[in-house]
Amino acid sequence: MDTVSMQAWWVVGIVVVLALVALAAYFLYRKRQSGRLAERFGDEYDLAVREHGSRAKAEAELRQREARVGQLRIVPLAPGEGARFSSAWNRVQADFVDNPAGAVTQADQLVRELMQKRGYPMSDFEHRAADISVDHPAVVRNYRAAQAIHARTLSGEVETEELRKAVVHYRALFDELLEVSVEEPRRMPARPVEARS
Repeated sequence: MDTVSMQAWWVVGIVVVLALVALAAYFLYRKRQSGRLAERFGDEYDLAVREHGSRAKAEAELRQREARVGQLRIVPLAPGEGARFSSAWNRVQADFVDNPAGAVTQADQLVRELMQKRGYPMSDFEHRAADISVDHPAVVRNYRAAQAIHARTLSGEVETEELRKAVVHYRALFDELLEVSVEEPRRMPARPVEARS
């Protein structure tokens, strides 16, 4: 073997090693990304994988959700708004005794109003649920369950116990979304201390 062919083999060997290292780094990166998404989205991650039929497609969808919600201006409520929403929720719960189906409809409307006030876009349900899943993955399942019961309520096929569960599900989401800004009280400037003689 001459020196030129020896050097060529060395170059090929180095290129192969670098390619293997790059491939290993890529797979490690993908595994970490998958773990991050699974941890962040919880059950919603598994649902996305089932719906898309592939982990790669599901993860692409979840990253798109993150990017879309990252562009939104989600704001906390002013203290007065928070009190108004809390009072409205108390009325929903009180109305449940006399009109369970109506209370579920009121709860759905109140959650929608709260989402809109916070800055979530109010497109169709699946987009709302997807947007909620980014910042509130633990309760998006509740939202889906409540919405399914609410849809069946319109046809009159729902028992009171299911209606109660829907209100409980809406309440979990409502509590999670009811973020109120804390305004720091203004401090009065200190008065100068007068020297005593």
